[in-house]
Amino acid sequence: MTTVSDPEKPVTAQVPDEEDDDVSPIEQVRLTVTNTDDPTQPVWTFRMWFLGLLSCSLLSFLNQFFAYRTEPLIITQITIQVATLPIGHFMAAVLPETKFTVPGFGSKTFSFNPGPFNMKEHVLITIFANAGSAFGNGSPYAVGIVNIVKAFYGRSISFFASWLLIITTQVLGYGWAGLLRKYVVEPAHMWWPSTLVQVSLFRALHEKDDPGLTSRSKFFFIALSCSFLWYVVPGYLFTTLTNISWVCWIFSKSVTAQQIGSGMRGLGVGALTLDWAAVASFLFSPLISPFFAIANVFVGYALIVYVVTPIAYWGLNVYNANRFPIFSSHLFTAQGQRYNISAIVDNHFELNVAEYEKQGRIHLSVFFALTYGFGFATVASTLTHVFCFYGREIMERYRASSNGKKDIHTKLMKRYQDIPSWWFYLLLFVTLVVSLALCIFLNDQVQMPWWGLLFAAALAFGFTLPISIITATTNQTPGLNVITEYVFGLIYPGRPIANVCFKTFGYISMAQAVSFLADFKLGHYMKIPPRSMFLIQFIGTMLAGTINIGVAWWLLNSIKNICHDDLLPEDSPWTCPGDRVFFDASVIWGLVGPKRIFGSLGNYSALNWFFLGGALGPIIVWLLHKAFPKNSWIPLINLPVLLGATAYMPPATPLNYNSWILIGTIFNFFIFRYRKKWWQRYNYVLSAALDSGVAFMTVLLYFSLGLENKNLNWWGNDGEHCPLAVCPTAKGVIVDGCPAK
Repeated sequence: MTTVSDPEKPVTAQVPDEEDDDVSPIEQVRLTVTNTDDPTQPVWTFRMWFLGLLSCSLLSFLNQFFAYRTEPLIITQITIQVATLPIGHFMAAVLPETKFTVPGFGSKTFSFNPGPFNMKEHVLITIFANAGSAFGNGSPYAVGIVNIVKAFYGRSISFFASWLLIITTQVLGYGWAGLLRKYVVEPAHMWWPSTLVQVSLFRALHEKDDPGLTSRSKFFFIALSCSFLWYVVPGYLFTTLTNISWVCWIFSKSVTAQQIGSGMRGLGVGALTLDWAAVASFLFSPLISPFFAIANVFVGYALIVYVVTPIAYWGLNVYNANRFPIFSSHLFTAQGQRYNISAIVDNHFELNVAEYEKQGRIHLSVFFALTYGFGFATVASTLTHVFCFYGREIMERYRASSNGKKDIHTKLMKRYQDIPSWWFYLLLFVTLVVSLALCIFLNDQVQMPWWGLLFAAALAFGFTLPISIITATTNQTPGLNVITEYVFGLIYPGRPIANVCFKTFGYISMAQAVSFLADFKLGHYMKIPPRSMFLIQFIGTMLAGTINIGVAWWLLNSIKNICHDDLLPEDSPWTCPGDRVFFDASVIWGLVGPKRIFGSLGNYSALNWFFLGGALGPIIVWLLHKAFPKNSWIPLINLPVLLGATAYMPPATPLNYNSWILIGTIFNFFIFRYRKKWWQRYNYVLSAALDSGVAFMTVLLYFSLGLENKNLNWWGNDGEHCPLAVCPTAKGVIVDGCPAK
């Protein structure tokens, strides 16, 4: 329903004279964002609430549902952005326009249909949906804590404690983020490059279609139908098409060949897929990633997977690498057997030192170990890269943001009622109190002491402003996950759930704050009333978190052996690859502790040198750039991107990377270069349609066939056909399921 008041009511309806105001000093913003606003457009409408709540609920359900699958599909806000446009226009055409009053609201009038479906409604619906996708992450990080407690450790955690954990970690950062808006949202120099993609898409969708071309909505529904119907094949009838590793078929008895050719458990040479879910898993849709980013990821991926890993495994045998599978996120004993984690957890959910010493040190596959090393290097290189290449720019822009000079977008936003500071203070206070109550009164379930929560919150708060400035000016967002788990593992070892809780409060509350501010900048460019923005983000987060834990609770209690790939049938999709890595991280950093893995009591202390190498790398590149300024290719060496290219591996596999790079190159290089008009008109629409079609068919297959365990048993549904890919190559070592050497 619409009213002429409510949070979107402008303070004044006058439009500033653009000639008297400063345009944006950022060229990209001047080229993308309009300098006009129509404050009379209604946004607090029945259409917005209906489609927003529906979109948020649908995305939170689907993304949580897909999170447990071998090829998880993350459905982003772009899918909703495209899909809701024709629905909004349809509602504007059929809903009654009759105005009426509501008791208690005086003479104010409301209407289910206040006029044409407008762009501001569409923006709020999309932001609603973004909350449903956990701001692009698929599902809340804290759900992983519930998953590992119940599925991997086999312990109990109450639904109430789980819900509180998810809600507080998602909302905590909003409190201080709102207070930082004047530093990183209002200033013109804080331009948030990623938001311009959304602005461009909104403008493209709301422009009138040329009469001689297929409309975007028609193209969307055609592509969605094709995607929906095709997914029956790789999703049910012929599942091997998801993982086509033809090298394994040719060399059916060679361990080495299968380690090279397996797309799921090897290096993925020649591995292909005909399943969009595998293409878009982990790395999101390749159609929405610019080719520059794809090229950087490809270089880093090829270097790490096809140069460093083979040398470490077959050449140097680093850390006795060929005693273990080449690509695995599992933990092993020195003999190459799976490590029995449950044996080293005592009744108090802490490390049983005697049992640990009995089994011996934990060993990792060489690729898993290297990913930690490159993760260390990525964190360090991000800081020095930003300092060297963007330090002066950031400081200049921060000074510019502090001089009180506003551009036209900030001046246009002044006509709307701002959010009182006490809203954010209250939200921060309530969330902190509830979080402290969770740590104090339910400590047996979360393990983290109250001082750990305050430490995590202080860490997240301290990093929010600098990381927001970095993101707003460079489009790079350094993560705190490795640092938080490393630090707390040293301070409070032996407690796995305490470690992941600290990581979630310390890392995710900062990440949520940055995402919160990014959405506010989108609303700033699109001239959305601030109070509407805040309420939509808060309500969407609360709704999505509740649905997330509901779906998680349902699946964890209804699917037998969920997340245990060694106990599930070969073709079962419920292997939880992301939660497997999350569980292993809880063991490495929390249960056993970094001192027994990466410290003096572990095997991998040498990986700490990656911190130093990562920190020095960008400095060397910067010095080379200064020494040879005419070589324009030197600044293109982006070490944080190169070193962090495989950050999603594991759980992502070479199959995912191969297909993502290939499809992304086709669309964002060749089609973008040679068929630019088609790309501009249909590229994002196609991405949304492919995601939606796969999502809807997967859910339909699960409810119609999966619940009844109706499967087709034949060669085409027997998995990847690379059983030897998990076998080590060292002589004299026998692993379960592998032939003796």
